[in-house]
Amino acid sequence: MGKIEEAVHEIHHIDATAGEDKWLNQIHPLPKLLVTLGYIFIVVSFHKYNLSGLLSMCIYPMIIMILGDVSLKKAVKRMKYIILLLCFVGIANPFLDHKVLFYIGNIGVSGGIVSMVTVMLKGVLSVTASYLLIISTNIEKICYALSILHLPKAVVTVVMLIYRYSIVLLKEVQRINTAYSMRAPKQKGIHHRAWGSLVGQLLLRSMDRGQIVYESMTLRGYAGDFHMYGMKKITKEDVLYGAAWGIVFVFLRAVPVFELLGHLK
Repeated sequence: MGKIEEAVHEIHHIDATAGEDKWLNQIHPLPKLLVTLGYIFIVVSFHKYNLSGLLSMCIYPMIIMILGDVSLKKAVKRMKYIILLLCFVGIANPFLDHKVLFYIGNIGVSGGIVSMVTVMLKGVLSVTASYLLIISTNIEKICYALSILHLPKAVVTVVMLIYRYSIVLLKEVQRINTAYSMRAPKQKGIHHRAWGSLVGQLLLRSMDRGQIVYESMTLRGYAGDFHMYGMKKITKEDVLYGAAWGIVFVFLRAVPVFELLGHLK
């Protein structure tokens, strides 16, 4: 299976997982979206040296993965490239901040190292929270939650179409790649001289396909808004879910859990 086919398969698999009859999937999308946004906001609000406080925020993804039966191995596999990219964020901090914050034995740990790890962990936790939202909520429900928050209809429509028709774009890329490899069977990869023309072809094909999709939508009665049917109303359990996590986040942000545990010992 090629990389493009594997990417298409993963998108279909994520959609299928989000549609399964699990406890986490049945929660109303609005509390899950607000919890995710609140979690990311609190995670990024930690000071660059507050690594112990940030580590306490790992509780949320751990509990959600256990309750939602989300595979950690699959999550790391799907996010590995993003995680690797995040590892480069803040990599220059140790060279810019030489102030020693504490010692491990006789080894001094500088503020640059702590801030580098903190920045990396912030990115990983934020991406993980977003992944947990996507893996438990399909794009229609997420867009429904966005519409409840009164986001502009154009933004909601663009978000839905980008996600849904990313598969179409990937298949167009695969078709172009297959055509190129058939014309140059002995060549490994695509020559850099052909990159510009192939990207231009992809753009033209995408515009043509987008026009066809839009005409099909208008023929089916599309007038600038998606009508989402079958969405359940918010229940007391959904409100309790959002409120409980909100309280937990505020507590973890205000109380240095690891420091208290260290004093108790």
